[in-house]
Amino acid sequence: MNCALLAIIANKTKLFIDGMPKNKRKKKGQFFTSMETAKFMAELFDLTLLPEHVSILDPGTGSGILSAAIIERLNETHAVKSIHLTCYETDPEIQPLLRDNLAIIKQMSDIPVDYDLITDNYILTQQHDFEGTLLADSSAHKYDLIISNPPYLRILRDEADALAMPTVVHGAPNLYFLFASMSLFNLRPGSEMVYIIPRSWTSGLYFQRFRKYLLTDGKLMHIHLFLSRDTVFKDEEVLQETMIIKVRKTSETPKSVFVTSSRNNSDFDNVSAISVPYSSVVSGKDFYVFLPTCSEEMDVINKIHFYEKTLPEEGLRMRTGIVVDFRQWDELRKGPGEHIVPLFYSQHIRNGRVHHDPSGKDYDWIVDKKPGLIQRNKNYVFCKRFTAKEEHRRLQCGIYLADDFPEYTFIGTQNKINYVEPTDGSDMDKPTAYGIYALLNSTLFDRYYRVLNGSTQVNSTEVNSIPVPPVRIIKQIGEKIIASGDLTTQACDNIVMEMAYE
Repeated sequence: MNCALLAIIANKTKLFIDGMPKNKRKKKGQFFTSMETAKFMAELFDLTLLPEHVSILDPGTGSGILSAAIIERLNETHAVKSIHLTCYETDPEIQPLLRDNLAIIKQMSDIPVDYDLITDNYILTQQHDFEGTLLADSSAHKYDLIISNPPYLRILRDEADALAMPTVVHGAPNLYFLFASMSLFNLRPGSEMVYIIPRSWTSGLYFQRFRKYLLTDGKLMHIHLFLSRDTVFKDEEVLQETMIIKVRKTSETPKSVFVTSSRNNSDFDNVSAISVPYSSVVSGKDFYVFLPTCSEEMDVINKIHFYEKTLPEEGLRMRTGIVVDFRQWDELRKGPGEHIVPLFYSQHIRNGRVHHDPSGKDYDWIVDKKPGLIQRNKNYVFCKRFTAKEEHRRLQCGIYLADDFPEYTFIGTQNKINYVEPTDGSDMDKPTAYGIYALLNSTLFDRYYRVLNGSTQVNSTEVNSIPVPPVRIIKQIGEKIIASGDLTTQACDNIVMEMAYE
């Protein structure tokens, strides 16, 4: 076979992209795969157990570059006698290019290729099969290989695609994980699918049902991480961190997962690789997926998992700030006064403590008349919910002491901060507050959170899932921090490692 096939499809794709405005593609959730990424994805498949007559599925085909990549690789094996390719693509603007490219693939392949181009909705055409309704087709076709760069598009929970797959939908759905779920259903047992998707599914409540389905009926075999956020889809302005996964449809858990990483989507000649125990990648009843890229990050996971109980199980919980300021204009104030209390923003968290000097916001105060917008003035640990991607730390915390604001019975917290308090709503003593701060401010916990979550948002649900030392040890850590008077990360690192891990 002429190895120019993939290059031809890639060049034709580039011409299409150049003629289609970015904002128009973004509205469709349409981001095109580079030639280098397509080739890398195709090379991940284990082709040793393929039958002579291979069926391939490429849902959300786009220009057909992934189909070209896998067929080009199959032509190198000399063990396959025929290929049947099924493509789903609903966008009428790219269908003419896809038809031309499929004809080129058929013409240039040394192995006979026939194909179906289905222009109906991939999810809706199979919803009854997936959910097992009375209209399900028990003889639905299964595929030997599935490869996809699905649409990345958040949809409303009452849209048809979301309503079609209640098994995997909770909260705000995104088309990419609906596609991945349906593809696992479409796989033949023992076969593999390779997907390039955002990293957001690996943790959090919204993706819990999807993770449970994917990692119960399938198993992760290979994960590839891109260490540079902005270069996975060149010129496409994709801000989410993106990953490639290979999933095998099996109930048998492998001993390990192969985790590779590269700086960007064109540097696959310089790939770092580690083999990670499966239990260290997929963990807990929530099926969280951890993504270590080196032995140091594996050590972080092992240290945190030394403990089994979480903050809520130790009587503490991180919650999200209450006040959505742009919705509460009538209650906000520019200065103090009668029945007015401080409103705290993330800008008030500095150097390990919480202050209430001017934040740079127009309104640093809120009236105390609505109980749902205020909370008791007591000891907390505040944590920023959002950080910039270039910042060194994700967990940026500060100790809030009620004694610093004795004139107030209540305070307000803007919802771009999280706060830790006892689960029963009682007061938290100072040693416990300082101990929680030391844990969250330590390098160990910050690195663990980065391995768990690739986004710049600190999710309270995820923090509440992190194993922590018993409260008695947390208090001892806090007492040492108080005695030292040092709230720096270095001091927290030294005391946490001394008290909790020696």
